[in-house]
Amino acid sequence: MNINRWIWMLIMGLSACWTTRLQAQDAESILDKTASILKDTNGVTVEFAIQTRSERQQLSESFEGTIDIKGEKFVLKTPDMVTWFDGTTQWSYVGQTEEVNVSAPTGDELQAINPVILLQSYQKGFKARYEGECTATNGKAAYEIRLLPKKKSDITEVELQIEKYSSYPVSLVVRMQDGISSTIHINKLQTGVNRPDDFFVFPEADYPDAEVIDLR
Repeated sequence: MNINRWIWMLIMGLSACWTTRLQAQDAESILDKTASILKDTNGVTVEFAIQTRSERQQLSESFEGTIDIKGEKFVLKTPDMVTWFDGTTQWSYVGQTEEVNVSAPTGDELQAINPVILLQSYQKGFKARYEGECTATNGKAAYEIRLLPKKKSDITEVELQIEKYSSYPVSLVVRMQDGISSTIHINKLQTGVNRPDDFFVFPEADYPDAEVIDLR
């Protein structure tokens, strides 16, 4: 493909987004609908792929995982770690070292992990800006929304793609002050998965040899 065709495609794509922006879509109403759907389902299971990059160290890491969410509670599973959060306490188990780090994460840390918390709390800490309507990474029509913190935060900005017709999130890009950015692509989202509350608590009996390190 020659350079002239690349330029033509870029101009056409930008023109499509700009034309939709002029329709004065309301970013907050889009996010409110998405947050409401995820909150009212009694539980969500998400399969995702994530790429994390550090600009300072020029390092990147990619992996796939799942997250089960119920309100603020979640269980996050990746190839190297399993994290449980019961709404107050977080347990992170590292299989390679058989260690469990216990912590009480901050709001910013939780927002960076749990997209539902981010969507539910964006009005308090972020300004939402509608960027336009474009084709999402999954090939479907989507709204693009940018979140900017109202006050100084560990998070510098968040870019969201929300499916136009289902109102489900498609992808999130979270950029942090320390130069680390995480791009999350949602491959599958299942609603109505009602897990019991103890599902989100570290099951000590299943990890009898784990060393518990309390970082609170």
